Amino acid sequence: MTPTQPVFQLHSEEVTRLCSHVELNENKFSHQPGSVFGNIALIAGTTVGAGILALPAVTLPSGVFPSTVLLIAVWLYTVISGLLLAEVCVNAMRLQGRLSIGLLSMVEGTLGFVGARIAGAAYLFLNYALLVAYMTEGGNILVSGVSQLWGLEKIPPAWLGTMTFTVIFGGIMYLGREKFIEKLNSTFVVIVITSFVGLLFLGGGQVKTVQLFTHNWTALGSAVSVMLVALFFHNVVPVVVTQLEGDIPKIRQSILIGSLIPLIMFLIWNAVILGSFNPEMVQSTDNFDPLQILRSGGNGSGLGVLLSIFSEFAIATSFIGFVYGLLDFFQDIFPVTEGKPSSRLPLYSLILLPPMSLGAINPSLFFSALDFAGTFSISVLGGIIPALMSWKQRQEQQLNSLNKPLVPGGKLTLIIIIVIASILMIKQILAMTGHL
Repeated sequence: MTPTQPVFQLHSEEVTRLCSHVELNENKFSHQPGSVFGNIALIAGTTVGAGILALPAVTLPSGVFPSTVLLIAVWLYTVISGLLLAEVCVNAMRLQGRLSIGLLSMVEGTLGFVGARIAGAAYLFLNYALLVAYMTEGGNILVSGVSQLWGLEKIPPAWLGTMTFTVIFGGIMYLGREKFIEKLNSTFVVIVITSFVGLLFLGGGQVKTVQLFTHNWTALGSAVSVMLVALFFHNVVPVVVTQLEGDIPKIRQSILIGSLIPLIMFLIWNAVILGSFNPEMVQSTDNFDPLQILRSGGNGSGLGVLLSIFSEFAIATSFIGFVYGLLDFFQDIFPVTEGKPSSRLPLYSLILLPPMSLGAINPSLFFSALDFAGTFSISVLGGIIPALMSWKQRQEQQLNSLNKPLVPGGKLTLIIIIVIASILMIKQILAMTGHL
């Protein structure tokens, strides 16, 4: 006789994916796939961060039209490289039969040990540097807002804001479940978009039509690195592929729409800010702060409140995305079983404590390096590495019919991606050495 066994039932009628999120609850299996909307929000939220606040500083010298053309070109580059990374991730999941594969495992399995170490170094440096920037800027906005709300004469020290921001948003991610964080991030994105619309409505009244037609194409070069940082979302691509269970149409839709939303926001924001100022007003200052200049405009305190809300939640959504990316990275090296929050404490400490400490000690430590470090890291992670991995996988396609290209154009597309990334790095080296 067959021993008595519990009967498991699936809530959904049919599960056709190889790598599906299936949870056992009271002797019943339930299918828990990630939503397209949630992953669109994750990509959009990750992309819309501090980059949008720094963008006008580098695009003002060139003007609205040249910077618009360059923004669209950089977006196309990041979308293609992001889809290439998703293609590699999906193919690796299919080949290995695993639900989740981290970036390091993908690179090492495709390009070997040396390629994995190069990608790992670039990934860690970029993510930690940006987390320092998010923690410090988010903390500054937080303590400034609290000081104004409570009528404090003296603003608390910057290190206190950095630590408070990290404890609040890092603690939410540490204690919250994945579905809760997804919903919270989606809510934050809605707040960002809503405040952004209100901000444009108030700031649009200051736009001078003549400023929209000023242009200087020769001044575009200095804006590329900031645009790359602003439009970078590749750190969450493995997370998106995992949550959507390798479903190619959903992944493509999430990446396209999730990156298109920030592009539209950047283009509108760039036009409004650049259309509001004369170049002479900014050239006389070393540090161009669009928030400070807008606050001193003539739209009243409502603009200042909206700016603070928009900035804080834009940084928070990016913070969530980059913490997710590092979680995925380190879990690939140090597997952690899901369970009590205490089991995740070492992992979250490794992610949050180093950037929080650096930000509290010296908030400007990474700022001077972000321009060229972002170019190097993103050129490697968002250009050369995905193209080389896709090239290697497509060479094996004759032996393995599972490989499914997400980007058309064959080797020509891959060569263009590698060449562009190499040119950006060479340009940055020449600029650093004083030859450009």
